[in-house]
Amino acid sequence: MKLIIHGGFFSESSTNQETKKAKQDALAEIVTLGYEYLKTHTALETVVYTVALLEDNELFNAGMGSQIQSDGKVRLSASLMDGKTEKFSGVINVEDIKNPIEAAKDLISYDDRVLSGEGAQNFARKNGHAFFNPITAQRQSEYEAKLNQSNNKGTVGCVALDDEGNLAAATSTGGKGFEIPCRVSDSATAAGNYANQHAGISCTGVGEDIVSNATAAKIVTRVTDGFSLKEACDKTFTELKAFDGFAGVVGISSTGEIYHCDSHPYMVWASFDVNLQVFS
Repeated sequence: MKLIIHGGFFSESSTNQETKKAKQDALAEIVTLGYEYLKTHTALETVVYTVALLEDNELFNAGMGSQIQSDGKVRLSASLMDGKTEKFSGVINVEDIKNPIEAAKDLISYDDRVLSGEGAQNFARKNGHAFFNPITAQRQSEYEAKLNQSNNKGTVGCVALDDEGNLAAATSTGGKGFEIPCRVSDSATAAGNYANQHAGISCTGVGEDIVSNATAAKIVTRVTDGFSLKEACDKTFTELKAFDGFAGVVGISSTGEIYHCDSHPYMVWASFDVNLQVFS
């Protein structure tokens, strides 16, 4: 059993040690809870559970800590992929719910598994997701002052390998902040979140760069074709350099290889493989 999570990039980590420490501590707690959960649940159930914990922590740019778009609204995106069945589901730009990753989970049993906007919100309401305003005082203050909006490159994600050898990946984001309303990130696409029976990947960074590079799907495909996880990540990130792409990934392969890499510093991540590791 193995578990790895990320809390996205955060520019303030280079100057605000208090914030950096708080995020590291939160990741340590969440990855520990996620690993305990994994002991009695599937990889698919675990990535949903763990990403929901990240969404509920306002330190991270997902769920409660989400950035505000240029029209003053928060729109959330999240996706889930089950490596065993190779089913992908997600919601894009859904408003006024607490945990978009759980709405993505509800969609995985449907034929229409990716919904956006009003359709995603209507689906969420019909499936028991009550109204919830995710705007925090901190994000409102940043929005009003237009501070740190264009520099935040945060997302949260999780990849799990359960004791039956099944993989799953989940990713959730509150966007980059002050973007054009309804801008679509990578988080609810196969470029940002992908898993099969060979590997699982969750991405963070600039969504447009990750989509242009098809990062998550490309890495998983290369592992499927015989690359090690490290080799697949390193080759894919070499290709990002052609346009100075900004991205970070966490991943696990079916052989139990855990790997993370980023094109710029200050991606925060944590893993649990018998022992806890927290780094940024």
